[in-house]
Amino acid sequence: MEAQKVFACERHLWCMVISTVLGARRCGMESLLLLLILCVALGRVIIPKEILGFSTPPGRLSMMSFILNALTCALGLLYFIRRGKQCLDFTVTVHFFHLLGCWFYSSRFPSALTWWLVQIVCIALMAVIGEYLCMRTELKEIPLNSAPKSNV
Repeated sequence: MEAQKVFACERHLWCMVISTVLGARRCGMESLLLLLILCVALGRVIIPKEILGFSTPPGRLSMMSFILNALTCALGLLYFIRRGKQCLDFTVTVHFFHLLGCWFYSSRFPSALTWWLVQIVCIALMAVIGEYLCMRTELKEIPLNSAPKSNV
């Protein structure tokens, strides 16, 4: 559940950064900062009520924050998971808990096609980039030192 809190808080942080850069009025800096503080302090998964879509600025903001969150979570896979084989498992688990959180919070199963498309794209990005980064680390050469360790 700790990973789910980090996932949700990181998404709100990206939403705050994007809204600041783009000057979005609906998702103001103060409200997103409050959401981030509540998410960290209470450990509660906070899910926005707007439907993801390209037609509205809040929808575009949410989609961009989901994509950026997937990219930064891929870096998290490198530091926390460190195994290429486990990246897909961890990614699907985090998104599954996110699905359960959305279902519990809104009291209905997510049925919007755009929500599912964004989740699938985020799962693919996070898993592939995380696996690539982990594999690069795993395939680094191990330095072999042929010198004697001590002069006993």
